[in-house]
Amino acid sequence: MSIQEKLIKWYEVNKRDLPFRDIKDPYKIWVSEIMLQQTTVTAVIPYYKRFIERFPDIETLANATIEEVYKYWEGLGYYRRALHLHKSANLMKDTFPKEYKDILALIGVGPYTASAIMSFAYHKPYIAVDGNALRVLSRLYAIEENIALNKTVKTITDIGNQLVIGYDSAKINQGIMDFANAVCLPVHPHCNECPLQKECTAYLTNKQDVLPINIKKVNKKSLSYITGIVVYDDEVMLIKNKNGLLENMYLLPQYEVESPYSFIEAFKEDYGIDLEVLSHLKDFKHVFTHRTWYMHVYVFKADIRSIDFYTKNKQEELTIPTAHKKILKHYEG
Repeated sequence: MSIQEKLIKWYEVNKRDLPFRDIKDPYKIWVSEIMLQQTTVTAVIPYYKRFIERFPDIETLANATIEEVYKYWEGLGYYRRALHLHKSANLMKDTFPKEYKDILALIGVGPYTASAIMSFAYHKPYIAVDGNALRVLSRLYAIEENIALNKTVKTITDIGNQLVIGYDSAKINQGIMDFANAVCLPVHPHCNECPLQKECTAYLTNKQDVLPINIKKVNKKSLSYITGIVVYDDEVMLIKNKNGLLENMYLLPQYEVESPYSFIEAFKEDYGIDLEVLSHLKDFKHVFTHRTWYMHVYVFKADIRSIDFYTKNKQEELTIPTAHKKILKHYEG
């Protein structure tokens, strides 16, 4: 059975019962997708039902005043979305576009929303790439590039578009969404329950707790690090900082690099120790007076021990900055 068939089979058994599922009206699908931008499914459901009851089609929405549209949007937030719906309805009048480029031209519609409508309404072979799809596909195909970069999103989109050819793209896209919500979780995915376990390259190479890599760029007053919990048995590596900010304090090793694999290369060059990345722990933010640290923390296993490794008891004797002390506290539970 193919990946697509397994995913569709899982979806048909486990799919969520949502009011905007299994409908063909592109207008209603469009409304739901705009509402779902930056808002959870649970929060959207009651607003969607009320909005569609009052504005059941393009013409009704176009003929309403913006004040009334806002009133039915009240409480959902990001009111510009409601304005975009109203403006686009007035441009369409009564016929929803059927081509990707025309849907993409609607106000407030990006590639994800256009692809979702093409798939859900018209069953065309488009992959809808949001955070869920990026996570699932990056693990499935062990894509180690940073998903925050446009080139990586394009790579994953190209893979996804090939995945849906010859299959019901709506079931695959909706399947990925529900699958990401129930099984392929951001942290500690339920791999033992995964029907794609045998096909998942991340699982087969023990990278499911590392991928996806999601390192967002920060402004010049901020620094983005890959910060390492480098372990050997029950000890953690801490390096005495010789100068600059936090001088003479003991820090976790960290580098301004884009992935844990780049960290491994830089670490090897500095310390001559080979590492294996075990998992992504969590992302931390620490604000100093004049700058902010964004720390993407990964756990690494060292192949040999050096003098810079300390047990938990020994760590208590060291001066560790708050930024890294809270990471160690989280790691040690």
